[in-house]
Amino acid sequence: MSRIKCVLEGRTKALSRLCLVLPMLIVCSAYAAPLTIELHILDAPPLTFVDDPKGHGIVGDVAVAAMAKAGYAVQLHILPWARSQKHVSEQRNHLIAPLSRTPEREDRFTWIASVMPMERAFFTLDRPVSSFAEARQTFRKIGVGLGSAQQEILRTEGFSDDQIYPLAIGDNPAQMLLMGRIDAWFNGVPESRYIWPKVSKRKLLMSPVNSSADLYLACSRRCSPKMVEKLRAAIESLRASGEIQRIHDRYLPQ
Repeated sequence: MSRIKCVLEGRTKALSRLCLVLPMLIVCSAYAAPLTIELHILDAPPLTFVDDPKGHGIVGDVAVAAMAKAGYAVQLHILPWARSQKHVSEQRNHLIAPLSRTPEREDRFTWIASVMPMERAFFTLDRPVSSFAEARQTFRKIGVGLGSAQQEILRTEGFSDDQIYPLAIGDNPAQMLLMGRIDAWFNGVPESRYIWPKVSKRKLLMSPVNSSADLYLACSRRCSPKMVEKLRAAIESLRASGEIQRIHDRYLPQ
């Protein structure tokens, strides 16, 4: 009897200690730090800013707001854009924005949600072209962002590798156009219109919009379905509340 009593007393004490510890674990869990997720962006104003007092740009601010709403902390990463895409596609649960959903990229990423549409056109200093066909016949060198969807689009439209001139994303293509090193700049309309006044006072001529594709918040191919669901819901909530439009208008006033 004494042995049984001793065992029971030992178990009772263990259970008592467990009962004391469990509430502490629950409280700690409730106040645990949010899971930190890597978000890869690039310096492509006004879509994304790497270092600007106003914020991270239209798509950058939407991505960060969606992550906070979904309960995630953000760790920003900035790499050359082609390397960022390769890195994110090969990892697990890494995010990237803004990314155009193109056929070449379709199977390399998990596409969470569209943030905004992106129209693209040819920009020149002399005369604008009206179509891809005319551009193929007219331009010897067309500047595009290195690793951008613009490269893929021109290849798909039949432009030769000699015509496509990849340059570091940012104001580099605008500077090359101003110096006459390229004949045209094929790029997103909001980005080009934002960058050009900071480069020159010369009039920038724009062709009709030749291509349009939405910009997405995307994830690695191997991505948690729960995280995708939470972020997708967060972006749709931001859209429904008008917050995405307010962020857009802060960087690009009507």
